[in-house]
Amino acid sequence: MLRKRVIAVLTLNDGVLFRTKLFRPDYRYTANFVDTWSIDELVILDVTRNNFGDKNVFFRTVEEFASRCFVPISVGGGIRSLSDVKTFLDAGADKVVLNSGAIENPSLIEEIAFAYGAQCIVLSIDVVEGTEKKYEVYSHCATRPSGLDPLFWASLGEKLGAGEILLTPVKNDGWLQGYNLELCRAVADEVNIPVLILGGAGNWQHFIDGVNIGNAAGVCTQNIYHFTESSIQSAKSVMAAAGIPVRT
Repeated sequence: MLRKRVIAVLTLNDGVLFRTKLFRPDYRYTANFVDTWSIDELVILDVTRNNFGDKNVFFRTVEEFASRCFVPISVGGGIRSLSDVKTFLDAGADKVVLNSGAIENPSLIEEIAFAYGAQCIVLSIDVVEGTEKKYEVYSHCATRPSGLDPLFWASLGEKLGAGEILLTPVKNDGWLQGYNLELCRAVADEVNIPVLILGGAGNWQHFIDGVNIGNAAGVCTQNIYHFTESSIQSAKSVMAAAGIPVRT
């Protein structure tokens, strides 16, 4: 049985670590609380929303984490070309996270898959919930509607060559009240590639629910670490006690 992954997500705005709520940058923090030695993977996302941010700052941050962390690192933010992918892989990233760039140019997924393999691509899907639970994929840090249905986009992304899906229901972001398990399950049942769920985890039971109910291959969290000093190893112990296979 494949082991379920526990993944930490860092969002950086102009090189400063932020927590987010409803995809809006909230309070500033430093990165020293991250227990990088017990997590299975690390995702680092550049959420700088203006055109004046220094991309070299983010690049140097990726390099620094890659030199200190011995877990797989996925990097996303502003990736629009194979050249961008090469830049971050050369900096030490193991995977790249595509979001707006893939929506604007779906063939980018195919290009990267051909050059580096599907295992290198994480397709990030930010979902906004409208009336009557009608879901729509949004781009540009969840500010622009795409007109895409999340199940359709996840399925197409898989066909084009994505190796994983990172699903983030915007409504749950930052509230610590749990994942959108219904949407996660629907997407996971739609595709044959791993689905990682992000947005809403506030305690270890949410991790268990993400796996058992949401059928997630990996549970991701960021904001919970701004409010607790509990280690990721503690989360894994609770998950293992619930019968979920995890990496120890």
